[in-house]
Order: sequence, then structure tokens, then C-alpha cells
Amino acid sequence: MEFIIVLVYSIVLKAFPHVLWRYTRLIHVPLFCFHLTAGLPVLSSLRILDKRSDCNQQGLNHCKINNCSDQRVIEPRERAPVGPEWDAEHVGVWMDEHGPVSVVNVTWKIKGDGSATTVLGSEIHILDESTNQSMCVQFSYNLSQPHNPDYMRWTFSLDGVVVEPDHIYRVSVFNLPEPDIGDYKINKTITIPGCVDGRIQEARMCLENGSLWDPNVTTAVSLNKELGKFSIVVSFKTAHYSERYQVSIQSSGFRCSKDVSKENRTLLNVSFEFGWWQLPQCKTLLMIQPFFVRCKNNCGRPEKIIDFCQDYPPRTLIIKAMVGLLVIGGCVAYLLWRATQKDPVNTSSAAAKQQPEGFKVQDRKRVLVIYSLDHPLYKSIVLKLCAFLASKCGTEVVLDLLDSRRLGVLGSIQWLDWHREQIESSSDKILILCSRGVQAKWRAMCGDKQVFLREDACSPAGDMLSPALSLIVPHFVRSASFGKYMVAYFDNVCCEDDVPSPFHITVRYKLMEQFEELFFRILDIEKHEPGRVNHIEGLSEDEYYRCPSGRALRDAIEAFHAYQLDRPQWFENELLRTYSVPDSTQVTSHVETQDSDFTGDKTGLNVAEEF
Repeated sequence: MEFIIVLVYSIVLKAFPHVLWRYTRLIHVPLFCFHLTAGLPVLSSLRILDKRSDCNQQGLNHCKINNCSDQRVIEPRERAPVGPEWDAEHVGVWMDEHGPVSVVNVTWKIKGDGSATTVLGSEIHILDESTNQSMCVQFSYNLSQPHNPDYMRWTFSLDGVVVEPDHIYRVSVFNLPEPDIGDYKINKTITIPGCVDGRIQEARMCLENGSLWDPNVTTAVSLNKELGKFSIVVSFKTAHYSERYQVSIQSSGFRCSKDVSKENRTLLNVSFEFGWWQLPQCKTLLMIQPFFVRCKNNCGRPEKIIDFCQDYPPRTLIIKAMVGLLVIGGCVAYLLWRATQKDPVNTSSAAAKQQPEGFKVQDRKRVLVIYSLDHPLYKSIVLKLCAFLASKCGTEVVLDLLDSRRLGVLGSIQWLDWHREQIESSSDKILILCSRGVQAKWRAMCGDKQVFLREDACSPAGDMLSPALSLIVPHFVRSASFGKYMVAYFDNVCCEDDVPSPFHITVRYKLMEQFEELFFRILDIEKHEPGRVNHIEGLSEDEYYRCPSGRALRDAIEAFHAYQLDRPQWFENELLRTYSVPDSTQVTSHVETQDSDFTGDKTGLNVAEEF
């Protein structure tokens, strides 16, 4: 095992040392990338724990169990044995050298007909449909009688197959020798339950997700009437695989949270103190977020309602004032509505024209845009897209080019991680714009040749895409975070081949043809509903350029498209050649630039200042 770890680290160090140097705490991402593309067998969870065999059954001759071989015995169909029949499978927990693991036992029976004595063995295949890992085992034997000595049908089983919770496995079995025409294979699909199932709750993977954690939360509330303050003491039991917890108390418009560490304690006490005027309601929500070693930020969060209405001070004057303000506001709104009804010119606003009846954007959405600095003209497209999202769609855009002050204070990793955590705890989204540079940098992270672009060298922040992919990919593949990410590309200047392989499992939006569908995804609204199709005027491919920001975006796309047609090798011209000269204390990097014939007008790149 130590040899495998050293081998993986050596490959990663040769593949992208600059990434490891700057982002050492994200070393798990290259390992994930290497496993995704190469598929190390030693990391595969699909294996057999039970080395015992069914060869000790009385009446079996020359019985043995081996791995499957490419050498097959073929017989004419009329002399080949028919297929077996399934028996029940069983899911449970077994122990291996590292602890308890979830396993499945698969059993099948030989048909008790005349072809039983012609069976020379059985072959079983198991495929994990979630990871495409597979396993094949071959049973070899000779049956002397159609039934076993107990006059029962011959039964064989493959026990102790290690499986993953919430994974689906496809299992197939056929008898040997195989027929020359067709097959007698039988298939079945086995769905392994999640960690909530009592049969596998004690598996190590489930324990590391907190499957057996019972926090036993208790609260104690006290009121200091002289100071007008509440005190709440929250007590709960800690878990074995979680060293840190976040305890939060929230009510409408109010939130207070504290981070606590276990520090080898089995019981934690967390105290809160705040004024009674800070709480809009006398019932608050208590939530405890654990950080288990496997689920990290996406672990289950126990919740509890704290009711202290009996200790809540009276608010008669405040309630009366609020009711009075509501009445006055209602009267003013009614008068304004009557005024607009009298004026036929104001009965249809621009927003009403854009949104169909029953369609209304409830709140302002925020989008973090991830991209690669392929070329100055492509950077202009990204900036103009952000301007279009902000001005036409009313979307708050988070972009590194527009937040240089905070980016310089926090640093690229902290800036990206902070925005990702903010978005994952809300209903906002992350938009990944794929291009030639995105695909090339992803392949470089997976062991291909290194990629350094001219625009990255000129940017004060450097290459922001590589650390972004290091943070995003592990969270993207989780079902709990899957809906937070959107993948898109500009059709006229990029193509679907520019989308890295981890993002092939989701919808890839083609811009600007499918921009309206992308915007509905940002709003978390279905475009197609029963009985109608929602539509927003001005966002389709034939309409978006009719506003000033959309027209600027279309002009930027067409300019880069024309530039690519005139210079087919534009991307290669943007690459910088690098080599390293090691000495005893440091490694000095030298950069040789290639000649570029890009002489376009760069005044359009001042969109960031105008934005």
C-alpha cells in the first residue's frame, strides 16, 4: 500500500508541481483526477472478502475457483447447458483488515434437468454502474449427478463482495461451456441501500458519515428581565468521526452561530446570549452541523425548535406600531394601483412584458462565474456576458476581475472557497464556462503536458481556473451539491469537446442558443410546466442582442469568431513555453513567449471598469 501511495504522489508531482506548490491543502484533487482517468485497482472497493468456496460440497469433482480467463470452451447450442436460476441475495456488514465494510452475498442454483451433468462450471460478472468498476469470478467443477446427495438442486454462492452504499450493481451468471449461438446468461440488478438502512449502518463508510450518531440535544433557556437578555445553553453528545461542529440559532432575519471543537470530549456545551428585542419570534430553530471525515460540509444536520414564548416579554406597543404601518402601507399601495389603472400607458410595464402570467422572480439570484483566460477577446466575451446577466437579467455576478480588492486581500484559494461555501449554503449557483483553455488545464491536472497561457501570465491573480477545478470537482460529483453547478460554452467560439469529462454527467448549455434554459436554471424554475411553457421575452437567441448589453455581447462573440477563422492556430499562439533550471536551493522558471499577431482594439476590455 505504501508503494502505491509513493507512486501516485510521484506521478502527481511530475504532472503539475506548480499546482501542488500553491495549493498544498488541495492535494486530494489530483489523486481524484488520477483515479478517475486511470482507475487504480488497489483503490477499487469491488473485491471479495470470503476466500472460502463451495468446492467442498459432496458430489463435486475437480472443483476450483479462479479469476475469469479469455480462453472459453464453446459447444454447439444443443449440447450446451441451459442457464442457472437466481436465489436470494443478502446485504450486511463484514470485517476486513481496516474495519467493518458493507457486503453482498449472491447465490444461484443449477436447474435440475438433464443438462445438469454437462455443466463444467459457472462464471459470474459484477459491474458497479456508478463507477464502472467490474469483477469476474469463474467456478470450475464437474457434476456427477443432476442433484446433490441430499436430492436438492446444486447451489453456488459468491459471498463477501464488498459494495458501496447507495450504489447499483449489475450481476450476470452463465454456465460453462457457452453455446456457440446466443447465450443462456441470466442478469439481475442489485441496489445497495443507503446508510439509513440498519443492515449496513455499522459499516465504516457509514460510520464516517455519522450513521449512528445520536446527539441527544438538550437546551436550557433563562431570561434576565433586568438586562432584557436571553441565555440559551445547548448540550449534545459528540461523534467518533467528527472533530468540529457548528451550532446555529436562527429565526426569521436573525442568525447566530458558533464553531466548537470536540477535543476528546464526549459532551459539548455551547452558550448563546442576546437581547430579547433581537428575536422577531418566540420560537427559534436550533441546528447542529457536524463535519464528519467523509461527508465534510454535506453531513446531516439535526434540528430542534426552541420555544420560550412563556418567557417572552410583551410587545404590545411594537405590535400596534407594526399593524399601523401595514395599514398605512396597504392604503398607499392601493392608491398607487388605482392611479396606474387610470393611465392606460402604465398598465403594462417592461417587466410584465418579459414575464408571463403567473411567472415572477421572487428574489435576486447570485452566480459565481468560473472560466479560463484563453485570449483577450474571450475575456471580453466573459465580461460582456456578466454585464448582460446583471443589466438585463437582474442577476448578481461574482467574478474575479470585478472583485480584485478582496481577491488581493484573501488570496485566490480563500476567495474561491469562501464564495463556494456561501453559494452552497444558499440557492445561488456556480456557472462554469468551458473553452479550449478549460479542457487543456483539466488534462494538465490529470497528467497531460502543462499549460501556461499568456493572459494568465499578465493577470495579477494568475491562473484562477486550476484552483477552481481543484475545489469544484470533488463537490460537483456529490449528489447533495450537484444542483449548484451549471456547465455552458459559447457555440460560435467553443464546442462541446471543450467540456472536461467530469462535467459530462450534467446538462451542457449551448450559448446563446440555450441561454433562456440556463436562466431558468439560475432561478430554480421549470421552463416546461403542466399545461404551459414559460418564456421570458428578450432572452432567446433571436432577441437577446436587441438591448445594449446583449448587442455588446453578440459583437464580442462575433469578433472572436472572426479572429479564430483568420488564425486557426490562435490557441497554440497563446501558450507559453516553460522549462525549469534546478539548483541546490530553489527552482527558477524561465518563460519563452511565442510571437502573436493579435493587434485587435483592446478598448472593449474596459468593460470591468464600466461594470
